[in-house]
Amino acid sequence: MAHGEVLGFEEYVRTRQDALLRSARRLVPDPVDAQDLLQTALARTYGRWDGIADKRLADAYLRRVMINTRTEWWRARKLEEVPTEQLPDASVDDSTEQHADRALLMDIMKVLAPKQRSVVVLRHWEQMSTEETAAALGMSSGTVKSTLHRALARLREELERRTGDEHGELGVRAPEREERERCAA
Repeated sequence: MAHGEVLGFEEYVRTRQDALLRSARRLVPDPVDAQDLLQTALARTYGRWDGIADKRLADAYLRRVMINTRTEWWRARKLEEVPTEQLPDASVDDSTEQHADRALLMDIMKVLAPKQRSVVVLRHWEQMSTEETAAALGMSSGTVKSTLHRALARLREELERRTGDEHGELGVRAPEREERERCAA
């Protein structure tokens, strides 16, 4: 790689590292794993940096590398996982509702397959269009839509299962929700 290309890559990483780390954090729940994911993706991208003709597409390229890397890790770890009947309780250190809701959502996202998780992250957190998501993941728009639909349904189902009778919606007790539904009808 030419000296100018190395400097270009270093400048790119310096200016985009925070946004890329946020993307990695959304793909894997553990902050240390997210840093490892980003570093691995950057190392893999560094060797191909001069092959990216349009550097405006570098974010999309790097996100794709992160998704592929995360999928590789998931597949390798999947063989070591042992299914259990009960999931461990989610612990939330922060007392604010927003942080608690985010932690619950991140925990619930673990139930999704890597493909579904990637579609949800790109569409809802990265706010990419259906077409942009399809291009980033190498699938058709229809596949993105159906995968997103199934993933959101699975997330709703898991949220209802975890919150049960105690909390039907994030932070809303079941009697309060029933009262609100009666008033709305």
